[in-house]
Amino acid sequence: MLAIVNEKSTDAGETLGEFIRLQRGLAHLTLRQLSELSEVSNAYLSQVERGLYTPSAQVLKNVAKALDLSAETLYTRAGLLDDDDDTPTDAEHAIRLDARLTADQKEALIGVYRGFLERS
Repeated sequence: MLAIVNEKSTDAGETLGEFIRLQRGLAHLTLRQLSELSEVSNAYLSQVERGLYTPSAQVLKNVAKALDLSAETLYTRAGLLDDDDDTPTDAEHAIRLDARLTADQKEALIGVYRGFLERS
């Protein structure tokens, strides 16, 4: 018998499965392509996206790598890690690591990014 899993929703009301489906779409990957990249079965990923299963930490790690996300992002979405508002986001981390930007440019971009987040 298949148990329906109550996934943790984000502030935007998005479940883990919906988040993975959205990220897969943004990466222009089919479910089959994500399956191959993450080495997780197509059928299982489909069930995860539909909210029927909560994947293990290892599956989340594989999916995150395939989607070019941090594993922590998916762990937090799955409720395995606490969502700490003080923790820099992936976007902030990327801005800080970009050697092409000056310190002032980085500070400005992060300020704009946080401003958008506060409005949502």
